[in-house]
Amino acid sequence: MKKILIVNGPNLNLLGRREPGIYGGTSFEDYLPQLRQRFPDVELEYYQSNVEGELINKMQQEGFTAHGIVLNAGAYTHTSVALHDCIRAIKSPVVEVHISNVHTREEFRHHSMISAACRGVICGFGLDSYRLAIEALTMGSEE
Repeated sequence: MKKILIVNGPNLNLLGRREPGIYGGTSFEDYLPQLRQRFPDVELEYYQSNVEGELINKMQQEGFTAHGIVLNAGAYTHTSVALHDCIRAIKSPVVEVHISNVHTREEFRHHSMISAACRGVICGFGLDSYRLAIEALTMGSEE
């Protein structure tokens, strides 16, 4: 069974309550069972932290054995060279995801420090961005 780690960064623990006009009204904990049902042959592990170093520790811990990592680094997307370096250092491919279309938002959100290290980027499809990332990591790559 393929294992995919889903990593959410700062403030994403507030999904469902935080700016519902941008992020929707569903918490990630409420959405995760839908993902697990849609991908019964994939072990989906979920991790969230508001602390940059904890995100790096988790990715280093799982990033040599997981089939892939879905990463929504939140605001760290735009600031973290350390996450960029972590993604480059691990073996597992990483797909960067964003719930909103960051390119239609504030100017500072238009630049990602981690995109260049990731296999791909998906943004703007709400929580469905996670499904698309899992599909990208599992389709057509039999290992």
